[in-house]
Amino acid sequence: MTKVLEKNGIQNRSSHTLERNEGIPYNEKYFDEININRSAIDRRVNSLPGRRSVKKEYQAAWLLKAITMIDLTTLAGDDTRGNVLRLCEKARNPVRHDILEKLGMANTNLTTGAVCVYHNLISYAKEALEGSDIPIAAVSTGFPAGKNSIEEKIAEIKRSVAAGATEIDIVISRDLVLESKWKELYDEVKLCRQACGDAHMKTILATGEIPTYTKVAKASWVAMMAGSDFIKTSTGKESVNATLAVSLVMIRCIRDYYQLTGVKVGYKPAGGIQKAKQALDYLILIKEELGDEWLNPELFRFGASSLLGDIERQLEHYVTGSYSAGFRHPMA
Repeated sequence: MTKVLEKNGIQNRSSHTLERNEGIPYNEKYFDEININRSAIDRRVNSLPGRRSVKKEYQAAWLLKAITMIDLTTLAGDDTRGNVLRLCEKARNPVRHDILEKLGMANTNLTTGAVCVYHNLISYAKEALEGSDIPIAAVSTGFPAGKNSIEEKIAEIKRSVAAGATEIDIVISRDLVLESKWKELYDEVKLCRQACGDAHMKTILATGEIPTYTKVAKASWVAMMAGSDFIKTSTGKESVNATLAVSLVMIRCIRDYYQLTGVKVGYKPAGGIQKAKQALDYLILIKEELGDEWLNPELFRFGASSLLGDIERQLEHYVTGSYSAGFRHPMA
C-alpha cells in the first residue's frame, strides 16, 4: 500500500521550475470564432462522477496528492496575525502525524501548495513559513471587485511582491469581459504581469459574474495571451464560484493554448470546493483533459479554506474505519 501512496500521492512543488508563460501578441483570430455548446459541456461533466471513481488506497493516494495542490486560504475581514500563524502551521503540517504514520507517509514532508492571504498579512505569513519552501500568494488589484484604477492595481502588486509574496492572484475588470473589450483586457492583464516580475501571476476571471461559457473561454484566452501563469475561476466571494462545467471550458482553452505555443498554463478552481469527493472529481477531470503533467502544484491548485479538513477526515476514516468529529481536524 505504501508503494501505491508514494507513486500516486506525494508530489510537492519544485520552486517554479516550469517555463513561464511570457504571453503572445494580441490577436483576436485565436478566440474570435469560439462558440461554446453549453449542453455538450454540461453532459460531459454530468457523466464524470458516476463514470469514474477511486477507492481504498488509491483514493487515499489521490487525496494526499490533492493536499499538495491546495492554496490554503484565509480571506476574511476579521483575519488577524494569529489566524495567519495558525493557517501557516497547518500548511506545514496538513495531516495529523498519527494518520501519516499509519499510511506509511510520515517522512514525506507533506505540505500544502501555498498559503494565500491579503496584502497586509504577508509579513505574518513570511514569518510563519520561514525555512519552508511553501509559497506565499497574495490577492491583489482591488480584490475581490477589481474596481480600482490600473495605476492603483500596479502599485498594489509591486507592494505585495516587495513584501515577500511569490505568487500574485489578480482580479480582472469584469466590465471589460461583459462589454467584449478584449484588447483593453489584454493590456490590463499584461501590465499586471509586468508588475509581478518574478512572482507568478494567477488571473481570476470571476466566472460566476460572466454570463456565458463563450465569454469565459474568450477571457481565458486573453488572460493567457497576456502572460498569465495560471487562470483561476473565482475570488470565492461571488454567488457562484468554481464548477466542473466552467472548469472544463477553461482547461480546454489551456489545452488549446499549449498546442499553439508549447507553454503550459496552470489552472486554479476556487470557491465552494469543500469536500474530498469534489476534489477527486476535479483531479479526474484534469487527468482526462490535460493529462498527468498537470497533476502537480506547478500547474494545478485548489483555492480553498475548508477542503483540507474534510480530506484529513477521509484519510482518518481510511486508516481507522471510523469517521471522526470535525474538531479533530482543526484548520486555523
